[in-house]
Amino acid sequence: MLKFSCTCQKVSITYSHAPFSPHRHSSWTSVLNLHLTLFLSICSLLHREAEGFKEQGNAFYIKKDYAEAFNYYTKAIDMCPKNASYYGNRAATLMMLCRYREALEDSQQAVRLDNTFMKGHLREGKCHLSLGNAMAASRCFQRVLELDPDNSQAQQELKNAESILEYERMAEIGFEKRDFRMVVFCMDRALEPASACHRFKILKAECLALLGRYPEAQSVASDILRMDSTNADALYVRGLCLYYEDCIDKAVQFFVQALRMAPDHDKARLACRNAKALKAKKEEGNKAFKEGNFEAAYDLYSEALTIDPNNIKTNAKLYCNRATVGSKLKKLEQAIEDCTKAIKLDETYIKAYLRRAQCYMDTEQYEEAVRDYEKVYQTEKTKEHKHLLKNAQLELKKSKRKDYYKVLGVEKNATEDEIKKAYRKRALLHHPDRHSGASPEVQKEEEKKFKEVGEAFSVLSDPKKKSRYDSGQDLEDDGMNMGDFDANNIFKAFFGGPGGFSFEASGPGNFFFQFG
Repeated sequence: MLKFSCTCQKVSITYSHAPFSPHRHSSWTSVLNLHLTLFLSICSLLHREAEGFKEQGNAFYIKKDYAEAFNYYTKAIDMCPKNASYYGNRAATLMMLCRYREALEDSQQAVRLDNTFMKGHLREGKCHLSLGNAMAASRCFQRVLELDPDNSQAQQELKNAESILEYERMAEIGFEKRDFRMVVFCMDRALEPASACHRFKILKAECLALLGRYPEAQSVASDILRMDSTNADALYVRGLCLYYEDCIDKAVQFFVQALRMAPDHDKARLACRNAKALKAKKEEGNKAFKEGNFEAAYDLYSEALTIDPNNIKTNAKLYCNRATVGSKLKKLEQAIEDCTKAIKLDETYIKAYLRRAQCYMDTEQYEEAVRDYEKVYQTEKTKEHKHLLKNAQLELKKSKRKDYYKVLGVEKNATEDEIKKAYRKRALLHHPDRHSGASPEVQKEEEKKFKEVGEAFSVLSDPKKKSRYDSGQDLEDDGMNMGDFDANNIFKAFFGGPGGFSFEASGPGNFFFQFG
């Protein structure tokens, strides 16, 4: 049997014959020559046709019509599947179409056919580089430099590969130290030459999520899922974003889907477990609060806060919930601290500002309350928020006046009799005659207090003045100048009786008041 073959597809000639006979030698030689000529003609024809397809592909490539160029290079390969340059050209076209994995296969086929094909090695290296395989890329560029030590492109691409390896190393260290900004920086630099590397994109997206930059992280993960809906890492990042945005039920669905695609995905498994535990503990706390079991609710929210320190949104809500419980338990300073922690985690959390402002009001820290209500009203200009702000501003204004209730030592809802009894007690306690034997400094201080007691009584015992005082209005607006009255006159008017009055000593440190 004789067999001829051609490097062009489907061209082969086989010929079977009987045992050799001298009588038939001449005719056999003629047939063989005829077939050989036919074979060579077909090979030449196929080669010319393949070259024609290649030239057409080149023309479309120059025009940047890469889809058509790909079609013609494919036709050339179909004609001559053993030609390395055709695979190399199609690889270049696929690279322009960002189809790097297919381009990598063509480049590898090209160098298998011709290990000295430098463009093939360069393109294989570029594909590895674009896909983030820096070590494999380095080997390709080193092979080019073996063939051509002065090849400037290979030298530059080798440096790019080395820089990617360095950025990977730095990113790994940054992730271990939880320096997520450093990781994002490194991945951005690495993705400049490795633009098709899903691994780098996923690591960047995960760190963006951990930094609270959820829209950016979701955008990266969604781009990958559009190309590969089964990518477990991208599913995990999508779930992570939802989890950190307190959409826990939806997050769990993505984690479960990621685990279906990759049952050994440890991060997805841990996140799924944390999400379920956080939801359960928060719901237990909410139930205890609704049932009025505030101590239990406080403890449950505290336990929930230990589950995942990275979940900023949920933890902000937990701090605010615990602050609400704290205010119910009269732990106002702790409640303020919890609200502050919630706001530190989420500066847009209006509910935390409102809760903290109310706690400030309850502890008479009116300036801080006004500051928080102003922040709320700037964000949400509602009638309710405007009313809260005005009320805080009024209380602040009132707090800067003398607090006549405190001067007399009575509550703001004290009755007329309680106010009179309080005045009697304080007026006698601070009357100047009672302290006539004290030092000048003490006498001056007691005289001041005696006057304040008289002021307080003159205002709180007068319904009109008391009403204006309670509403925060200035008493001077109605000509009530508190500096013009005489405290002694109020004292005399209150105690009444004919003649004068005096304090007499009945023993060391003891005094009694006597009317004349």
